[in-house]
Amino acid sequence: MSVPWHRLQRWRLAAAGLLAVAAFAWLAGRFWHPYYGFTKFVQLDEADARNGIPEVRENPVFTYAGFNGYDGAAYVQIAFHPLLDSPELPAALGNVPYRAKRILGSALAWILSGGNPARIATTYAALNLGAWLVLAAGLWRLLPVTDARSWLAWAGVMFSAGALHSVRLALTDLLAATLVAGALFLAERGRSAGALGVLSMAGLARETALAAVVGLWRGPWTSARPWLGNLVRGALVGLPLIAWMVYIRWKAGPAAQGFGNFTWPVVGWIEKGTDTLADFARVPDYRWLNTTTLLALVALTAQAAYFLRRWRQQDAWWRMGVSGVAMMALLGTSVWEGHPGAATRVLLPMGVAFAVLAIRERASWGWIIAGSLTVFSGVLALWQVPVDTSEFAAGRSERGAYVAHLGTGWYGAERQGRNLWAWSAGHATLTLKTAPRTIGPRRVRLQLRAVSPRGIEIRTGESLLWRGRVEAKLEWIEFDAPAGSAGPLELDLRAEGAPVPENKNPDARLLGFAVYGMSVS
Repeated sequence: MSVPWHRLQRWRLAAAGLLAVAAFAWLAGRFWHPYYGFTKFVQLDEADARNGIPEVRENPVFTYAGFNGYDGAAYVQIAFHPLLDSPELPAALGNVPYRAKRILGSALAWILSGGNPARIATTYAALNLGAWLVLAAGLWRLLPVTDARSWLAWAGVMFSAGALHSVRLALTDLLAATLVAGALFLAERGRSAGALGVLSMAGLARETALAAVVGLWRGPWTSARPWLGNLVRGALVGLPLIAWMVYIRWKAGPAAQGFGNFTWPVVGWIEKGTDTLADFARVPDYRWLNTTTLLALVALTAQAAYFLRRWRQQDAWWRMGVSGVAMMALLGTSVWEGHPGAATRVLLPMGVAFAVLAIRERASWGWIIAGSLTVFSGVLALWQVPVDTSEFAAGRSERGAYVAHLGTGWYGAERQGRNLWAWSAGHATLTLKTAPRTIGPRRVRLQLRAVSPRGIEIRTGESLLWRGRVEAKLEWIEFDAPAGSAGPLELDLRAEGAPVPENKNPDARLLGFAVYGMSVS
């Protein structure tokens, strides 16, 4: 008995959808760390860690070397104090009223973590993973996905630069776009009150999401009475954000207006196009980065062109898309600059509206492909995983997690496949951090070898933790570290005897012993 074609097609699409979800899980999952969780997404740099609130130093938050911070570092600090009641916030953020407007993600992280400081940062960092899955399931129904064209439109949104850059930088744009899509989904099913409530929440995630209120407006458009109702709807969806901004002003002072993100119509778009083309000659080493940025700009332009090619004000998704086109025309340099630029995130609701409308109107393959070209920049955002070159070992158990870093006295970490080791001339240090920070005695195992048999002792401060003879072959040693205190545990390793040159070259390293592995229980 043969399987009906429509049923076979449905199973193939479902398999392709699950494969896409698995690909996203693989891309994002590589950022998970047994000690830091998903906080590599937060993009907290050394300056943020040094000047930030104490909680980002007292809890596991991955810190980037140098000055590589981004807005997610501010939002995660607000998540520790969503009522803005910490006196450290002004010095940490610099401009609390401006940063605190997009409170929803921070507040959700605090709620979902139960206010536990040890969980807040990693909960905030992982929020967009949940938002991605919710939007993926909701958009599958909204389109709906019934053939290859609709699957491509779905994937074009889910792997877009706007969606994946939001994940990569722990920003609020994906959460806002998910709520916007949910609001129009409810409106189509006659649940007007729910749609207004969900859209008002989107405004607390990102204020520009409120522009989607045009999708909830009702006609007829030539009568004055519906317009009065539309104004009321606009006021209702904006009310929570207005109330929150009043609270911010009372708690932290006036907020910056933020009009610098806008400019004269189309000026920013033209500037972005000319700069992107010029970058091919100006920075030829970044050809792929420039190419993906150009493709993202082409995709946004194609989406805007699709909405402008035919006037259909009766369609809620078209009205929402046109509001995105208007915003796109007014975006300033600060929103367009970069690779691919914040514009891909700001205009993510327009991308969702494009996918829905294009599939429902059975747009051609050309439109679908053109509108999905941001996926190259999107995948690129999650392709490279940052690595701390001083990290030596990390792990997690039922009672907590740990990470160890190479301190002074090492020649640096060496790798071969999954194997990692480091050589020392004879005196080196390891730094061990645990979470929770204050725990009972820890059983530490180190895999050591010496260049030739010699005695080695391990201390922390004045306390001797282990002393013994280490041979030239690999062997595990064990010792109990004292109960955790407020800071990391510094392990001091010293070997007896003179170091031995590794070869006959004049610049050969002097080797005493090496550490090849570490675990903590």
